Amino acid sequence: MEVSAVQHARERIAEALAPTPLILDQTLSERLGRCVWLKAESFQHTGSFKARGSLNWLRTARDAELVGGLGAVSAGNHALGLAWAARQRSVPVTIVMPENASPFKVEGSRALGAEVILHGDINAAWTLMHEMVEERGLTLVHPYDDERIIAGQGTLGLEVIEQAPDAQAILCPVGGGGLIGGIGVATSALRPSLSLIGVEPSGAASMAHAWAQGGPARLSEVQSCAKSLAAAIVGEHTYPLSRRHVAELVDVDEDAIHRAMRHLLYQTKLVAEPGAAVGVAALLESATTLPPQGDVVVIVTGANLGREELAEFL
Repeated sequence: MEVSAVQHARERIAEALAPTPLILDQTLSERLGRCVWLKAESFQHTGSFKARGSLNWLRTARDAELVGGLGAVSAGNHALGLAWAARQRSVPVTIVMPENASPFKVEGSRALGAEVILHGDINAAWTLMHEMVEERGLTLVHPYDDERIIAGQGTLGLEVIEQAPDAQAILCPVGGGGLIGGIGVATSALRPSLSLIGVEPSGAASMAHAWAQGGPARLSEVQSCAKSLAAAIVGEHTYPLSRRHVAELVDVDEDAIHRAMRHLLYQTKLVAEPGAAVGVAALLESATTLPPQGDVVVIVTGANLGREELAEFL
Protein backbone atom coordinates (compact mmCIF):
# COMPACT_ATOMS: atom_id res chain seq x y z
CA MET A 1 0.00 0.00 0.00
CA GLU A 2 1.25 3.49 -0.89
CA VAL A 3 0.88 6.58 1.27
CA SER A 4 -1.31 8.12 -1.45
CA ALA A 5 -4.08 5.66 -0.46
CA VAL A 6 -4.03 7.08 3.07
CA GLN A 7 -3.93 10.66 1.82
CA HIS A 8 -6.89 10.06 -0.50
CA ALA A 9 -8.78 8.45 2.39
CA ARG A 10 -8.24 11.57 4.44
CA GLU A 11 -9.66 13.71 1.64
CA ARG A 12 -12.79 11.54 1.58
CA ILE A 13 -13.51 11.55 5.30
CA ALA A 14 -12.13 14.90 6.48
CA GLU A 15 -15.40 16.81 6.35
CA ALA A 16 -17.13 14.22 8.53
CA LEU A 17 -14.33 13.27 10.94
CA ALA A 18 -12.36 16.11 12.52
CA PRO A 19 -8.83 15.45 13.88
CA THR A 20 -8.74 14.23 17.47
CA PRO A 21 -6.60 16.06 20.03
CA LEU A 22 -3.22 15.29 21.54
CA ILE A 23 -3.33 15.50 25.34
CA LEU A 24 -0.14 15.85 27.40
CA ASP A 25 0.25 13.13 30.02
CA GLN A 26 2.01 15.22 32.62
CA THR A 27 2.71 12.36 35.03
CA LEU A 28 4.33 10.14 32.41
CA SER A 29 6.17 13.11 30.91
CA GLU A 30 7.74 13.93 34.27
CA ARG A 31 8.59 10.28 34.87
CA LEU A 32 10.28 9.80 31.49
CA GLY A 33 11.79 13.27 31.20
CA ARG A 34 10.20 13.87 27.81
CA CYS A 35 6.78 14.86 26.51
CA VAL A 36 4.31 11.97 26.34
CA TRP A 37 1.24 12.78 24.28
CA LEU A 38 -1.99 10.80 24.23
CA LYS A 39 -3.79 10.70 20.87
CA ALA A 40 -7.36 10.66 22.14
CA GLU A 41 -9.40 8.69 19.62
CA SER A 42 -11.96 8.38 22.41
CA PHE A 43 -13.25 11.72 21.11
CA GLN A 44 -13.81 10.36 17.60
CA HIS A 45 -17.28 9.65 16.18
CA THR A 46 -18.62 6.40 17.72
CA GLY A 47 -15.94 6.63 20.42
CA SER A 48 -13.02 5.01 18.59
CA PHE A 49 -10.73 5.22 15.56
CA LYS A 50 -12.84 2.62 13.74
CA ALA A 51 -15.11 5.26 12.23
CA ARG A 52 -12.22 6.31 10.00
CA GLY A 53 -11.83 3.02 8.15
CA SER A 54 -15.54 2.33 7.98
CA LEU A 55 -16.34 5.69 6.44
CA ASN A 56 -13.54 5.35 3.89
CA TRP A 57 -14.85 1.88 2.98
CA LEU A 58 -18.42 3.12 2.52
CA ARG A 59 -17.34 6.11 0.46
CA THR A 60 -15.39 3.89 -1.94
CA ALA A 61 -17.98 1.09 -2.12
CA ARG A 62 -19.58 0.11 -5.40
CA ASP A 63 -23.36 -0.24 -5.59
CA ALA A 64 -22.96 -3.99 -6.15
CA GLU A 65 -21.18 -4.27 -2.79
CA LEU A 66 -24.04 -2.59 -0.98
CA VAL A 67 -27.15 -4.10 -2.55
CA GLY A 68 -27.24 -7.21 -0.35
CA GLY A 69 -26.26 -5.46 2.84
CA LEU A 70 -23.02 -5.61 4.81
CA GLY A 71 -21.74 -8.15 7.29
CA ALA A 72 -18.94 -8.01 9.84
CA VAL A 73 -17.43 -9.70 12.87
CA SER A 74 -16.52 -7.37 15.69
CA ALA A 75 -15.78 -7.12 19.38
CA GLY A 76 -17.74 -3.88 19.15
CA ASN A 77 -15.84 -0.86 17.89
CA HIS A 78 -15.85 -1.92 14.23
CA ALA A 79 -19.56 -2.65 14.62
CA LEU A 80 -20.21 0.86 15.90
CA GLY A 81 -18.11 2.50 13.20
CA LEU A 82 -19.60 0.45 10.36
CA ALA A 83 -23.19 0.91 11.56
CA TRP A 84 -22.65 4.66 11.80
CA ALA A 85 -21.07 4.94 8.35
CA ALA A 86 -23.60 2.61 6.68
CA ARG A 87 -26.54 4.50 8.11
CA GLN A 88 -25.48 7.54 6.06
CA ARG A 89 -26.16 5.50 2.91
CA SER A 90 -29.13 3.59 4.34
CA VAL A 91 -27.32 0.28 3.97
CA PRO A 92 -28.33 -2.57 6.32
CA VAL A 93 -25.58 -4.09 8.48
CA THR A 94 -25.42 -7.46 10.23
CA ILE A 95 -22.79 -7.93 12.93
CA VAL A 96 -21.76 -11.14 14.70
CA MET A 97 -20.12 -10.49 18.06
CA PRO A 98 -18.67 -12.94 20.59
CA GLU A 99 -21.03 -13.76 23.45
CA ASN A 100 -18.76 -11.91 25.89
CA ALA A 101 -18.92 -8.68 23.88
CA SER A 102 -19.42 -5.43 25.74
CA PRO A 103 -23.15 -4.80 26.36
CA PHE A 104 -22.42 -1.10 25.86
CA LYS A 105 -21.13 -1.78 22.34
CA VAL A 106 -23.93 -4.21 21.53
CA GLU A 107 -26.61 -1.71 22.55
CA GLY A 108 -24.82 1.12 20.74
CA SER A 109 -24.58 -0.84 17.51
CA ARG A 110 -28.26 -1.75 17.64
CA ALA A 111 -29.15 1.88 18.32
CA LEU A 112 -27.35 2.78 15.08
CA GLY A 113 -29.53 0.28 13.20
CA ALA A 114 -27.31 -2.79 13.01
CA GLU A 115 -28.60 -6.33 13.48
CA VAL A 116 -26.35 -7.80 16.17
CA ILE A 117 -26.02 -11.55 16.75
CA LEU A 118 -24.10 -12.83 19.77
CA HIS A 119 -22.44 -16.17 19.07
CA GLY A 120 -19.67 -18.15 20.76
CA ASP A 121 -16.11 -16.89 20.94
CA ILE A 122 -14.34 -14.86 18.27
CA ASN A 123 -13.51 -17.95 16.20
CA ALA A 124 -17.12 -19.20 16.31
CA ALA A 125 -18.35 -15.72 15.42
CA TRP A 126 -16.25 -15.78 12.26
CA THR A 127 -17.55 -19.21 11.28
CA LEU A 128 -21.14 -18.01 11.58
CA MET A 129 -20.47 -14.82 9.61
CA HIS A 130 -18.93 -16.75 6.72
CA GLU A 131 -22.05 -18.91 6.63
CA MET A 132 -24.28 -15.81 6.61
CA VAL A 133 -22.30 -14.23 3.79
CA GLU A 134 -23.11 -17.30 1.69
CA GLU A 135 -26.74 -17.59 2.79
CA ARG A 136 -27.74 -13.93 2.70
CA GLY A 137 -25.45 -12.53 0.04
CA LEU A 138 -23.85 -10.08 2.45
CA THR A 139 -20.68 -8.21 1.56
CA LEU A 140 -18.10 -8.85 4.26
CA VAL A 141 -16.41 -5.72 5.60
CA HIS A 142 -13.39 -7.07 7.41
CA PRO A 143 -12.55 -5.19 10.63
CA TYR A 144 -8.87 -4.91 9.77
CA ASP A 145 -7.72 -6.99 6.78
CA ASP A 146 -9.04 -4.75 4.02
CA GLU A 147 -6.94 -2.11 2.25
CA ARG A 148 -9.74 0.47 2.32
CA ILE A 149 -10.17 -0.03 6.05
CA ILE A 150 -6.40 0.14 6.61
CA ALA A 151 -6.11 3.35 4.57
CA GLY A 152 -8.87 4.97 6.61
CA GLN A 153 -7.23 4.02 9.89
CA GLY A 154 -3.94 5.36 8.57
CA THR A 155 -5.37 8.89 8.48
CA LEU A 156 -4.68 8.90 12.22
CA GLY A 157 -0.98 8.64 11.38
CA LEU A 158 -1.16 11.70 9.13
CA GLU A 159 -2.63 13.66 12.04
CA VAL A 160 0.10 12.57 14.45
CA ILE A 161 2.80 13.64 11.99
CA GLU A 162 1.26 17.12 11.81
CA GLN A 163 0.37 17.46 15.50
CA ALA A 164 3.61 16.15 17.03
CA PRO A 165 6.58 17.47 15.03
CA ASP A 166 9.03 16.48 17.78
CA ALA A 167 7.78 12.91 18.16
CA GLN A 168 10.31 10.12 17.74
CA ALA A 169 8.09 7.19 18.77
CA ILE A 170 4.48 6.09 18.47
CA LEU A 171 3.05 3.35 20.69
CA CYS A 172 0.02 1.74 19.07
CA PRO A 173 -2.33 -0.98 20.35
CA VAL A 174 -2.43 -4.05 18.10
CA GLY A 175 -5.39 -6.36 17.61
CA GLY A 176 -5.66 -7.52 14.00
CA GLY A 177 -3.14 -4.95 12.83
CA GLY A 178 -5.20 -2.60 10.67
CA LEU A 179 -4.47 0.53 12.67
CA ILE A 180 -0.73 0.02 13.08
CA GLY A 181 -0.48 -1.03 9.45
CA GLY A 182 -2.14 2.15 8.24
CA ILE A 183 -0.12 4.36 10.57
CA GLY A 184 3.05 2.63 9.39
CA VAL A 185 2.30 3.37 5.75
CA ALA A 186 1.95 7.06 6.61
CA THR A 187 4.91 7.43 8.95
CA SER A 188 7.38 5.38 6.90
CA ALA A 189 6.72 7.56 3.86
CA LEU A 190 6.51 10.95 5.52
CA ARG A 191 8.65 10.66 8.66
CA PRO A 192 10.78 7.52 8.46
CA SER A 193 12.75 8.48 11.59
CA LEU A 194 9.68 7.74 13.72
CA SER A 195 9.84 4.46 15.63
CA LEU A 196 6.51 2.63 15.47
CA ILE A 197 6.00 0.27 18.41
CA GLY A 198 3.12 -2.19 18.65
CA VAL A 199 1.62 -3.21 21.99
CA GLU A 200 -0.51 -6.33 22.48
CA PRO A 201 -2.21 -7.92 25.48
CA SER A 202 -0.31 -11.03 26.55
CA GLY A 203 -3.46 -13.13 26.28
CA ALA A 204 -4.13 -12.13 22.67
CA ALA A 205 -0.72 -11.52 21.12
CA SER A 206 -1.73 -12.56 17.61
CA MET A 207 0.76 -10.34 15.79
CA ALA A 208 3.72 -11.61 17.82
CA HIS A 209 2.46 -15.13 17.09
CA ALA A 210 2.42 -14.33 13.39
CA TRP A 211 5.93 -12.92 13.53
CA ALA A 212 7.13 -16.09 15.24
CA GLN A 213 5.35 -18.34 12.71
CA GLY A 214 6.37 -16.37 9.64
CA GLY A 215 2.81 -15.45 8.69
CA PRO A 216 -0.75 -15.20 10.03
CA ALA A 217 -1.49 -18.15 12.32
CA ARG A 218 -4.61 -18.55 14.42
CA LEU A 219 -4.42 -18.53 18.20
CA SER A 220 -6.43 -21.41 19.63
CA GLU A 221 -7.66 -19.16 22.44
CA VAL A 222 -7.68 -15.47 23.27
CA GLN A 223 -8.19 -14.31 26.83
CA SER A 224 -7.86 -10.67 27.88
CA CYS A 225 -9.81 -7.83 29.42
CA ALA A 226 -8.73 -5.91 26.31
CA LYS A 227 -11.52 -7.37 24.19
CA SER A 228 -11.09 -4.83 21.40
CA LEU A 229 -7.64 -6.35 20.75
CA ALA A 230 -8.73 -9.99 20.98
CA ALA A 231 -8.22 -10.93 17.32
CA ALA A 232 -7.34 -14.61 17.05
CA ILE A 233 -5.43 -14.11 13.80
CA VAL A 234 -3.90 -11.12 12.02
CA GLY A 235 -4.51 -10.38 8.38
CA GLU A 236 -2.90 -11.28 5.08
CA HIS A 237 -2.56 -7.54 4.46
CA THR A 238 -1.72 -6.44 7.99
CA TYR A 239 1.03 -9.00 8.64
CA PRO A 240 3.40 -7.82 5.88
CA LEU A 241 2.66 -4.18 6.71
CA SER A 242 3.68 -4.82 10.30
CA ARG A 243 6.91 -6.54 9.25
CA ARG A 244 7.71 -3.63 6.96
CA HIS A 245 6.88 -0.73 9.24
CA VAL A 246 6.86 -1.81 12.91
CA ALA A 247 10.14 -1.45 14.81
CA GLU A 248 9.17 -3.46 17.88
CA LEU A 249 6.35 -5.55 19.30
CA VAL A 250 5.81 -5.82 23.06
CA ASP A 251 3.06 -7.29 25.23
CA VAL A 252 1.55 -6.34 28.58
CA ASP A 253 -0.28 -8.54 31.06
CA GLU A 254 -3.68 -8.06 32.68
CA ASP A 255 -2.31 -6.40 35.83
CA ALA A 256 -0.43 -3.88 33.74
CA ILE A 257 -3.56 -3.05 31.76
CA HIS A 258 -5.48 -2.51 35.01
CA ARG A 259 -2.76 -0.17 36.28
CA ALA A 260 -2.84 1.76 33.01
CA MET A 261 -6.61 2.11 33.19
CA ARG A 262 -6.34 3.60 36.67
CA HIS A 263 -3.54 5.90 35.53
CA LEU A 264 -5.67 7.23 32.69
CA LEU A 265 -8.69 7.71 34.91
CA TYR A 266 -7.01 9.29 37.91
CA GLN A 267 -3.87 10.95 36.53
CA THR A 268 -4.87 12.12 33.05
CA LYS A 269 -8.65 12.30 33.70
CA LEU A 270 -9.22 10.39 30.47
CA VAL A 271 -11.72 7.55 30.14
CA ALA A 272 -10.47 4.70 27.94
CA GLU A 273 -11.38 1.09 27.37
CA PRO A 274 -8.83 -1.60 28.31
CA GLY A 275 -7.62 -2.18 24.75
CA ALA A 276 -6.91 1.53 24.43
CA ALA A 277 -4.73 1.53 27.54
CA VAL A 278 -2.06 -0.96 26.49
CA GLY A 279 0.32 1.67 25.14
CA VAL A 280 0.24 3.51 28.45
CA ALA A 281 0.74 0.17 30.20
CA ALA A 282 3.89 -0.44 28.17
CA LEU A 283 5.34 2.89 29.30
CA LEU A 284 4.37 2.38 32.94
CA GLU A 285 6.01 -1.07 32.88
CA SER A 286 9.09 0.10 30.93
CA ALA A 287 8.29 -2.70 28.50
CA THR A 288 9.67 -1.04 25.40
CA THR A 289 12.94 0.43 24.17
CA LEU A 290 12.32 4.07 23.25
CA PRO A 291 14.58 6.25 21.10
CA PRO A 292 17.04 8.17 23.31
CA GLN A 293 15.25 11.48 22.85
CA GLY A 294 12.17 13.10 21.37
CA ASP A 295 8.48 13.14 22.22
CA VAL A 296 6.41 9.98 22.52
CA VAL A 297 2.83 9.62 21.20
CA VAL A 298 0.57 6.92 22.62
CA ILE A 299 -2.54 6.03 20.64
CA VAL A 300 -5.56 5.78 22.97
CA THR A 301 -7.85 4.01 20.56
CA GLY A 302 -11.30 4.35 22.14
CA ALA A 303 -13.52 4.64 25.18
CA ASN A 304 -16.54 2.44 24.58
CA LEU A 305 -17.39 0.75 27.85
CA GLY A 306 -20.36 0.81 30.16
CA ARG A 307 -20.61 1.62 33.85
CA GLU A 308 -20.32 -2.00 34.98
CA GLU A 309 -17.23 -2.56 32.81
CA LEU A 310 -15.58 0.62 34.04
CA ALA A 311 -16.26 -0.30 37.66
CA GLU A 312 -13.87 -3.25 37.37
CA PHE A 313 -10.94 -0.84 37.05
CA LEU A 314 -11.82 1.75 39.69
